[in-house]
Amino acid sequence: MTPDPRFHTHEVGNQPTPLAHDNAWTNDTALAEAVARDGGSWANGELAAYGALVGGEMRALGEAANRQRPVLQAFDAYGRRIDAVDFHPAYHRLMALATQHGVHSFGWRHAERAGAHVARAALLYLHTQADAGTACPLTMSFAAVAALRHAPALASHWLPGLIAADYDPRPLPAADKRACTMGMGMTEKQGGSDVRSNSTRAERLTDGGYRLVGHKWFFSAPMSDAHLVLARDEVGLSCFLVPRVLADGSRNAVHLQALKDKLGDWSNASAEVEFAGALAERVGEAGRGIATILEMVALTRLDCMIASAGLMRQAVVQALHHCRQRSAFGRRLIEQPLMQNVLADLIIESEAAVALAMRVARAVDAAPRDPREAAFARIATAIGKYWVCKRTPSLVNEAQECLGGLGYVETTAMTRLYRQAPLNSIWEGSGNVVCLDVLRALGREPACREALFKQFERARGCDHALDAAIDTLAHAIDDDAALEVRSRAVVEDAALALQAAILLDGDASVAEAFCRSRIARRHGLAFGTLAADLPMSALIERALPAI
Repeated sequence: MTPDPRFHTHEVGNQPTPLAHDNAWTNDTALAEAVARDGGSWANGELAAYGALVGGEMRALGEAANRQRPVLQAFDAYGRRIDAVDFHPAYHRLMALATQHGVHSFGWRHAERAGAHVARAALLYLHTQADAGTACPLTMSFAAVAALRHAPALASHWLPGLIAADYDPRPLPAADKRACTMGMGMTEKQGGSDVRSNSTRAERLTDGGYRLVGHKWFFSAPMSDAHLVLARDEVGLSCFLVPRVLADGSRNAVHLQALKDKLGDWSNASAEVEFAGALAERVGEAGRGIATILEMVALTRLDCMIASAGLMRQAVVQALHHCRQRSAFGRRLIEQPLMQNVLADLIIESEAAVALAMRVARAVDAAPRDPREAAFARIATAIGKYWVCKRTPSLVNEAQECLGGLGYVETTAMTRLYRQAPLNSIWEGSGNVVCLDVLRALGREPACREALFKQFERARGCDHALDAAIDTLAHAIDDDAALEVRSRAVVEDAALALQAAILLDGDASVAEAFCRSRIARRHGLAFGTLAADLPMSALIERALPAI
């Protein structure tokens, strides 16, 4: 039948085209500047190659991996326990591309070159924009290297697989695999962040190994080849490596009870597990499990900050792409003054986040060679983890609003970004835990405070408001009265001052806008409240992705 033209009502106009294939590296001026400033520009070729994948094939892979969530297969058809998790093929492709390009290992494989961890941080920042869920096993595999150094024999067995530029999801003994991944299990029902209340027992065997009996309430990435967990041995709380598959090919007694039905992070699996006499080997000294596993946590916290900055960037990209095509009231959204205020404000926040993340990655990179940078990494990781992760949900929500109702439907990337945004603020230490950790570092480790204020002093004299903010912060830290109660305010002020000090070493327009809005406080409580005379159009032009 020929359609009746009287009923032809669905001509689509004034709707943006989907974001086409782009290069998430070459489109990101702020990232490129931060990587160059912090010593990783020698890896620009690798970053450009991965940026093309992130803006192309991996964008669709991320959507597919999140549409079909992991499924627990605790038993086979005959009732045999298999403790398996099934994933969409897109998940495995994402993991393969990430490991081939070194998202989990670039810093370790190029450790002899300054800036290797900066380049690796940039790879993770890019990866998160395609899919944040797979960042979980990638991050933990990266961070586990630091903890395993406390057990040389285990390290020699596991590290070659952990840093291999390959992906091998087969459930085999580590010795039979091309590459391995590693997860973590600390949280138990009764304690949460209070891991000292953990009750899982480690019973010593005659061969020097252990059997674990107990549970973990959150067992991150249960498909990993091994996990680092905390359990109580004859001395106290110790760290143990628990393989998924034993050397003889049999499955270890780690029983997957359920997968968490999470708000977001849908491509990744998080499990509840029971240890029914699972075989394990101790990592580090007996009774020093928290100190040992904190070597890993320091790096996963860094990755929380990096990944949150990546989510910010992708939310800004989506908002900019929409607003430069959509028109309302006779003008494109991106040309309207109030929308420019919102977009410029989001860009400032995003650029400050990536600048801080890359600066901390530089400190992690230099830490083995420079005690001051090691101290800076210790304090700035905690400060950045708190602040960048806290800012991400509100930024993503504001970017979502730029799309109007379209930003609230599942056919856009915004809903996935919005669901993902709160996670990193909770994972690896909630806001209160991290703020108290900052206070501990400032109070018990003088080198941390010295390194932090050394970074501030480099910016002294560049901005009057920042100079005053640094002095006020020093007094706030020195005032012991109700310091714990004030700790969030102190850490927030430290984060803003730190971001300002770093930005002042970069683009002048971004630094001025940040200092006036965030340090001099010429800004409201919502995004889009910048002073009218700031160069909003220039900030937007700097951040626009290529069509």
